[in-house]
Amino acid sequence: MEKNTIISGLKIHYTVQGEGSPIILMHGWGCNATTLASVEEVAAETHKVYNVDFPGFGESQEPSEVWGVEMYTQMIEQLVKDEQIENPVLLGHSFGGRVGILYASRNKVAKLILVDAAGVKPRRKLKYYLKVYSFKLAKKLLPLILGKEGAQKRIDAMRAKRGSSDYNNASPMMRSILSKVVNEDLKHCMPQIKAPTLLVWGENDTATPLSDAKIMERLIPNAGLVSFPGCGHYSFLDNPLQFAAVLRSFLKS
Repeated sequence: MEKNTIISGLKIHYTVQGEGSPIILMHGWGCNATTLASVEEVAAETHKVYNVDFPGFGESQEPSEVWGVEMYTQMIEQLVKDEQIENPVLLGHSFGGRVGILYASRNKVAKLILVDAAGVKPRRKLKYYLKVYSFKLAKKLLPLILGKEGAQKRIDAMRAKRGSSDYNNASPMMRSILSKVVNEDLKHCMPQIKAPTLLVWGENDTATPLSDAKIMERLIPNAGLVSFPGCGHYSFLDNPLQFAAVLRSFLKS
């Protein structure tokens, strides 16, 4: 069932499928609810599944101000309240894992499933900071040298060369939001998570490396890690059969 609601003045789109205890699916950056369609089908065998388009993705409206993880989490909290959901299972992939971590650290959840999840701020090398700050400096100086139009062309070319695909493909507002959320470190929230937590990871994940999962396993009191050899950042798509088996087992346990 397709549903829409208004939260924080924004249209929020989500789907509801299945019967049973509730599970909320939260997709990664640059994706939408359809990315988790295969996960939704498995979860709907035993649960009532809420598969959400985050604001700025899919059919949900883009925020009009720069949101951080806090605002996205408040949006899920409001959806839970509006739908009268009690004690849900949360499943978050990548960026959705950030929201899952913060939500579960301060709300009652039955279980938490983090799939190739973000939430550990990466250690940056000097080269990264040189690239970031040289780009910021160029944005300030180039208009003085080349004029507004010429500077914009040069800046767009620099962004295409230096920026990630997620950043380059985003709107100006979503670029600002991405810049904010990727620098939010949620390690301090992890010890507050009381729910049984399953970490599912691709061993070849380069976006959120396996080392992040091991940090989460150490910091979350009741967490266990399952990793898939040969799989990357989308482990649930790279090895769908094994992922489905692990998910079914954890949901029934």
